Amino acid sequence: MSRLSKVQPRPYRCFSSANMTSYKNMRNIAIIAHVDHGKTTLVDAMFNYAMGIESSGERLMDNNAIEKERGITILSKCTSVKWAQDDGEKFHINIVDTPGHADFGGEVERIMSMVDGVALVVDATEGPMTQTKFVLSKALAAGLRPLVVINKVDRPSQRVGEVETEIFDLFANLDANDDQLDFPIVYASGKAGWATAEPDEGVAGKGENMKPLFNLIADHVPAPKVGENEPFQMLATQIFSNKFFGKCLVGRISAGKIKVGDPIKAITSTGELLETSKVVKLIAFEGVNQVFVDEAVGGHIVAIAGCREASVGHTITNVDYEGNGIKSIPIDPPTVCMTFTTNDSPLVGQEGNGATSQAIYEWLMREAETNVSIIVKKSDGVGDDPLSIPDGIQVFGRGELQLGIIIENMRRDGFELGVGPPQVVYQRGETEDDILEPVEEVQIECGTEFVNAVMEKMTDRKADLIDLENQGETSKIMFHCPTRGLMGYRNEFLNDTRGTGSLNYIFHGHVPHKGPIKKISDKKGALIATGTGTATIYALDNLQSRGSFFISPGDKVYPGMVIGDHNKPADMECNPVKNKQLNNMRAAGKDEKSKLVPAIQKSLETYIAEIRDDEVIEVTTQSIRLRKFLMDSNSRKKHSRAKRKLVFASPV
Repeated sequence: MSRLSKVQPRPYRCFSSANMTSYKNMRNIAIIAHVDHGKTTLVDAMFNYAMGIESSGERLMDNNAIEKERGITILSKCTSVKWAQDDGEKFHINIVDTPGHADFGGEVERIMSMVDGVALVVDATEGPMTQTKFVLSKALAAGLRPLVVINKVDRPSQRVGEVETEIFDLFANLDANDDQLDFPIVYASGKAGWATAEPDEGVAGKGENMKPLFNLIADHVPAPKVGENEPFQMLATQIFSNKFFGKCLVGRISAGKIKVGDPIKAITSTGELLETSKVVKLIAFEGVNQVFVDEAVGGHIVAIAGCREASVGHTITNVDYEGNGIKSIPIDPPTVCMTFTTNDSPLVGQEGNGATSQAIYEWLMREAETNVSIIVKKSDGVGDDPLSIPDGIQVFGRGELQLGIIIENMRRDGFELGVGPPQVVYQRGETEDDILEPVEEVQIECGTEFVNAVMEKMTDRKADLIDLENQGETSKIMFHCPTRGLMGYRNEFLNDTRGTGSLNYIFHGHVPHKGPIKKISDKKGALIATGTGTATIYALDNLQSRGSFFISPGDKVYPGMVIGDHNKPADMECNPVKNKQLNNMRAAGKDEKSKLVPAIQKSLETYIAEIRDDEVIEVTTQSIRLRKFLMDSNSRKKHSRAKRKLVFASPV
């Protein structure tokens, strides 16, 4: 099942179409920002002010299980509030909450065609960050009118005046037009639930409620442009699944109107017919609820049930419409690829469903239908390549976090599978020998005393220094770094900055290949098990001087499984299931005096970041293990110098 079908269903209620607001009093706005700048908390405050909906400790819009656990927004979501100005004029405000992490940028890109304005939320202390630049550039390119919300202004570390200047410079650098440069600002504290038009009142914490923000949305964001006398048209920008109605396509009606039971068709941007059907259900969004309507008019954001073949980027229209479909905003290309395959370890089937390659492929294709920033294709593994996976499935995405979320969703659906190391997606240059690699714009903020260590590590990763700004005790550094140089660096960066630094990046472009880069995994080898069974205290006690372990006594192991990191760069084979040979001089009770160093508990993301080229992550519903791709010792020795082949940009 796709990930959107895992979102907790909201309550449905019937809703009369007579209550649908005219498009002239409608405002469609997206909340965009860098990660952790307070978008979702701000939406909660808007709910509380306009509709009296209070949060019970969890963010109302983060209704996916992983979103709640990790405290991040992964999926963009639609909602709406009704609000009246002091003069009694009523407004219907559709709000789209978007993710802040660069890996989920596709969720931001596709909803730009659904809104007429954006609220750019910026932290009053951190100022504009890398993802701020990414999402703002997409909004400006789409011609949207932005307004700025400087959030968390009541914090002692705020620097509102400097942040205002940085925001204006960012707009100018992104070639905003005169209308976009004339952006209004409100100062807010989403956590406290207020906003104010005056910076001094915001810094002093004198805000009362969210009224200044709502006034600004009503006055600054334009009403949607609607073709009232044209045939019905809607660009599908999101999909969710309902167990009763099936696939539901979400989008904004750009022309005409639609009723339940009307015949419709789905077409591509060039006008190619995909299918004809009829409207089974019309669903609108109100607060945290989804409501049934019998009719919807231009400007509204609704979900239509009844189409089976249509997907994101297709246009839903009347059956007698003869023009082309609505063009959607192009999505940035994927930069990272991972290969998914069936689990072929000796423990297959013991901790999950030993899924077939076809079952994994079908699940991933359903995921790709809703997640427009990933591409799925069957691997063209070559038989004479010892590290090729003939029945593998390649998943192209934006980054390690995005692919890690997909793997985690598969775990929760009962799958067990093997996952190869992340590989950068290259492009061909003008000639066959020219190789272009993706480069990220990296923004680092850390203590000034850590700058030298950070610059040394980034230089080793072939990064080019773009800017260095000293702000007293902290410094901001900007690099252009190859994507492959950032793989596995985040944990090392946190260690170098003692957990106080922040590292963020966005896709910048492609440049000629910069040569080999040594990863942290190249500096230490692997401890590889040679026996089958359960690890013993006696064996691990004798081996712990050789390195650090990922396993504890009693854990299941098998030949070829990586049980720890070796102290030296070379791999080392060892037997963690060896038992003490008992005799009249050696008693089993002496094992109680053994003092084992606790095993290192690594997350899925850590394994993805640190995996070596010749390894595979074994993922089950209960465990995450690391093993060599070639589990046989003789095969590994024969192909000890084998490297995985480069992946080029042809993910179609």
